[in-house]
Amino acid sequence: MIYLSHFEFPDREREYDFTMKQKHTCYDTVYPFLILSKHQLKMLDFEPVTILYGGNGSGKTTVLNVIAEKLHLERDTLYNRSNFFTEYTKMCSLEMIGKIPVNSRIITSDDVFDFMLNLRYINEGIDQRREELFEEYQEAKYKKFQMHSLEDYEQLKKVNAARRNTQSKFVRDSLQNNVREHSNGESAFLYFADKIKENGLYLLDEPENSLSPKKQQELLHFLEDSVRFFQCQFVIATHSPFLLSMKGAKIYDLDEEVVDIKRWTELENVRAYYMFFKKYACEFEEE
Repeated sequence: MIYLSHFEFPDREREYDFTMKQKHTCYDTVYPFLILSKHQLKMLDFEPVTILYGGNGSGKTTVLNVIAEKLHLERDTLYNRSNFFTEYTKMCSLEMIGKIPVNSRIITSDDVFDFMLNLRYINEGIDQRREELFEEYQEAKYKKFQMHSLEDYEQLKKVNAARRNTQSKFVRDSLQNNVREHSNGESAFLYFADKIKENGLYLLDEPENSLSPKKQQELLHFLEDSVRFFQCQFVIATHSPFLLSMKGAKIYDLDEEVVDIKRWTELENVRAYYMFFKKYACEFEEE
């Protein structure tokens, strides 16, 4: 499914015309001006999956933030939005096929990191509560208790539960609303599974962060299924070889002097992985 058809950025001449007028302002940067035009990036044409490949400083995150700003997409965390973002996005143009789906959003590494951090804080609180329940169990099970009024009813239920159950079941039942603890990779994957819904345009900024190679492959299949079965469109900034291998993806190489479209097997860092494992292939075959 394609919702965003193409997106055009201001050319070098228009950028210079604007930035020359800012020479006497107090700002020491005109970001995002003069970033994408360095590699003559003027327009992106989108497929159901479009990937922006490039190293740090190539501008792939800037592209996502500019598109998200222009489309007013929902996001969970703030980003480095300079004083000139509004002026820059005014110079951009785009073509949509229909309306922007309501589920659309941009998902960044900061979003995922904040989610994992919040889960950790919640689980730390639950760990503390678990220790308290261990003590409550011992007290309720072995301490003599006599009910004097209705105010003691809750304590009576606790005593009965402690005497009826083992310590582990008492604690588990008391924490029935517990947040299950996950590794960072599992938590990150949960975030994507929760935020990506049917019929949406999603901009993903380096979603492989915090994911193991195995989890990256799980995310790959999840995204492919979301395109195939749930009418989603993705624009992804990544240098993960697993995500770059996504079926049918259109890949823009932002590391090139002039931005070019390439197959994933032609990309520099993918070739580096390939040559490395090819060099040591015999060691894998010995096992």
